[in-house]
Amino acid sequence: MRRAAIANLGCKVNQSEMDAVERLLRARGVELVDSREPADLVIVNTCTVTAIADRKSRQIVRRSRRASPDAQVLVTGCSVAVDPESLAAADPAARFFDNESKGRLLAELAALVVAPDGRQLPTLSGVEAVQASPGGALEADEGSIEDDFEARTAIDRTRAFVKIQDGCSFYCTYCIIPRARGPALSVAADAVLADVNRALSAGHREVVLTGINAGTYADGSIALPGLVRRILGETSVERIRLSSIEPQHVTDELLDVWVGSGGRCLPHFHIPLQSGDDTVLRRMGRRYDAASYAALVARVRAAMPGAAVHADVIVGFPGEDDAAWERTLDFLRGLDPAGVHVFRYSARPGTPAARMVGQVDGKTKKRRAAGALAFAAEARARFAERQIGRDVRVLFEQPLSGGRWLGHADNHVLVEVKALDGPLEGAIRLVRAELVDPAAPDRVVGRLLVVHEAPAAAAG
Repeated sequence: MRRAAIANLGCKVNQSEMDAVERLLRARGVELVDSREPADLVIVNTCTVTAIADRKSRQIVRRSRRASPDAQVLVTGCSVAVDPESLAAADPAARFFDNESKGRLLAELAALVVAPDGRQLPTLSGVEAVQASPGGALEADEGSIEDDFEARTAIDRTRAFVKIQDGCSFYCTYCIIPRARGPALSVAADAVLADVNRALSAGHREVVLTGINAGTYADGSIALPGLVRRILGETSVERIRLSSIEPQHVTDELLDVWVGSGGRCLPHFHIPLQSGDDTVLRRMGRRYDAASYAALVARVRAAMPGAAVHADVIVGFPGEDDAAWERTLDFLRGLDPAGVHVFRYSARPGTPAARMVGQVDGKTKKRRAAGALAFAAEARARFAERQIGRDVRVLFEQPLSGGRWLGHADNHVLVEVKALDGPLEGAIRLVRAELVDPAAPDRVVGRLLVVHEAPAAAAG
């Protein structure tokens, strides 16, 4: 196996899985190429969170076979668990690994790819989870600029996605994830620490803790706050970010850990909202109401002034009439989040919501989504504008034209600067935010100040 391609759909848990696969392949001297290029080995990590995701999964399997007719094609992920027949029809020659048999995927990779110097196969703790957070069966209308940036740097050299948890036992009425992934399970804390240290050894300076329902993390008596305390105390990681966390899991204890981390835990929370209307939230099977969500955001902002709070919202859930949708928009306006990920409801067979009365027609969903996307763009622009005049720590990840570099500030705002002393990939620098980028109003242009020194806390 000389050349391999990885095709990945879905959430940041998927990204952590494929990050681990990439490390494995690179350690064994395999060249990684784009999934559209010919390869000897193709790994497709599928997603079934929506009907659209299922269709894209089948399309990528077919495309992979066309690009590499003689390749070994290994297909895994939640589409395999939910609808293996359709994927098999897309490529009868592919080999399939559902979520319960992913241990065999490890063995297959070990057999197919021979290490050039006899090194042991790296652990693949990330290759056991796939799918979106309990936001569930959502269909994205389009991504934000942040989403597009992350897609272009899908397996990232500066940030590592570390899986801490898999599965979900919440059974929101629209969500197929419990069927595809099973009940909530947590990765042992020692294994998480090993993954963090492996990422640091590979040169990553930020880790993103990912899970299907990360807030349910439990390893014996260690819950999520305790896990983060161990990471802070036993590793030298400079930046810790959470990929997504349910509202009821942002506890005072977790906020205390964040505030007491000396800046190593980043002031950015992605907290799914889904609706600002209490009746719709109850029909969704969510475990909070709009008032408690607003109170949570206020607590986060009181604990960490200037923190970014991003929300998810589902458009067109069954029973959502025009009045309910207007209440959601009014709630979002009052919340003034740093960003909103907008999704259209997508009925998934076998879920209670698919059988509910009051299904919203596609034209109405599209119209509401357009309004929500406009609000989301305005929210990101307002948050970027509030950074002007501030000094922010930026981890630089991507070169732009003209010697400029792009990266994420600690609060997740995208920042670009002119490099003065060579490439900035992987550098953390202090930047004075000076103006909003005229071509991208949710991005700021800054000026480099000084090199950011790593926090004093270290392993041990």
